[in-house]
Amino acid sequence: MLIRTRVAALAALTATALAVGATATAQAGAAPNETAQKTASAQKTAAAPRFLAASELPPHPTGWTAGPVTDGFPEQLAYCLGEGVPAYDYRHRLFHTDLDTSAVQVTVVTGSATKGKALAALLDEEIRGCAARLERLYPEIEAEGRFFGTLPVEEGATVHGLHTETSYGATDVNLLSVGRDGRTVTVVGWGQMGDFDDAPLAAFKKTAKKAVTKLY
Repeated sequence: MLIRTRVAALAALTATALAVGATATAQAGAAPNETAQKTASAQKTAAAPRFLAASELPPHPTGWTAGPVTDGFPEQLAYCLGEGVPAYDYRHRLFHTDLDTSAVQVTVVTGSATKGKALAALLDEEIRGCAARLERLYPEIEAEGRFFGTLPVEEGATVHGLHTETSYGATDVNLLSVGRDGRTVTVVGWGQMGDFDDAPLAAFKKTAKKAVTKLY
């Protein structure tokens, strides 16, 4: 469960803003020349990055169900990444269990390896500052972020944890990773009720690594 209560409202508002910003960016950058149209067509026909399957997520007693791959940035990650995400053509997949555990993967192909590196660094920075932003925006929430290291996969991946507790006692723990393969960046989020002791860190690291190696 990727951060509930009032933070979910923030996520929905931010996701809407992201969609509007992406549309505006596309309109502003639209060029009526033939070269731009051919470039866009070539990008669409290129091999699309692959997404995780339900079986590749950390094991869960009830099993996982994977949703379809959908265009757009997922509101489930907007609580940490909404304001800092540049307008790109994002695609995502949601996963859920029969209980309170959920997950999400978002992937984006940037224009170059340099842009991919910059985007991955930006997303990583936003996640590192997520706990402080949540506490600033929501006085009733206490949040703690932890850095769980890097993974040796393609151009690298980082793993983070986030624990939140509300003034009325609700607690959630989230694991997040940012990984890159060339110009392609992917973020994986996992969450449920509980604290850091309830998080399957070792299994999540395997999932985060798989998310990057599976892209191509």
